[in-house]
Amino acid sequence: MKHIIYVAILTVALVSFGRQQSVAQGADAAAEQEVRQTIEKYRTALLQRDAATLERIWADDYTFTNGAGEIHSKADRLANLKSGATSLDSISEEEDMKVRVHGNVAVATSRVTIKGQYSGKQTSGQYRSIHVWVKGAAGWQLIANQLTPVVAK
Repeated sequence: MKHIIYVAILTVALVSFGRQQSVAQGADAAAEQEVRQTIEKYRTALLQRDAATLERIWADDYTFTNGAGEIHSKADRLANLKSGATSLDSISEEEDMKVRVHGNVAVATSRVTIKGQYSGKQTSGQYRSIHVWVKGAAGWQLIANQLTPVVAK
């Protein structure tokens, strides 16, 4: 009889754990979808030079490392955008983007082809891209991203 009670307790514990796992996976899938939608808004805002949208998407302590290794703050990026020094003609994804969610932080990686300029410098080419997003009261915000040129072998 004791054996049956132990098995029943273990079964209940495992079912409860399985449900928690399922709920967590569902939350991560929903968060991943939110991040993907925010990235699409971000790319559209970059292409349209929509400073108001980018100001909301970029966190106040946002940092961008461009393909030349230069670091720019949110203020730098907005100034470059408003002056025309940053102007993108196209951003196309060359492989499926991977988004990993860890609580209120998400990391997105992909390979993109960009045509245009950053900070007055031509930047057309293929890049590895990494975005770090944080979810706060205002939704998902980009806190850091980096572009690394893909060098042909």
